[in-house]
Amino acid sequence: MSLFSPRPQALPGIGTLEELLESSKASREFREAVVHFAQTQRPNERVVFGRHNPPVKVMRAIMGLLERAPGLAIDSVRVDGESGCSDYRGKAVVNPGEIEFRFVWDCAWRARQEGWEDAFGYPDQQRAAREFGYRCFEVFERTVG
Repeated sequence: MSLFSPRPQALPGIGTLEELLESSKASREFREAVVHFAQTQRPNERVVFGRHNPPVKVMRAIMGLLERAPGLAIDSVRVDGESGCSDYRGKAVVNPGEIEFRFVWDCAWRARQEGWEDAFGYPDQQRAAREFGYRCFEVFERTVG
């Protein structure tokens, strides 16, 4: 079985954080750290990110990681990203030094994919973010490990 699941083609339902953690091979300590992060919106020893990374976007990256690599034994993750208005791009380093993923989360890209426009004719990124949540990844690929 591959540790890296293919990109979902259909969206039968967005997984909850609890479902994603439950179906993963992540350590108990990491699961607890992610739940604590979800409650506090603050980094901890197993969920690490810099102060210029919005916690909501870090959570999207973690959820994308859990969905795409459910067989990965995650003990910690460091998320380094750059946040724009409609996007968040960077890398997620699992068990630092072991495995790395590059990601681009972009709700404007997702809106264009769906053909959704707002009242002004721009991609309806609010609708895409609301309906697709963490599943607005244009790219989520393993680059190291």
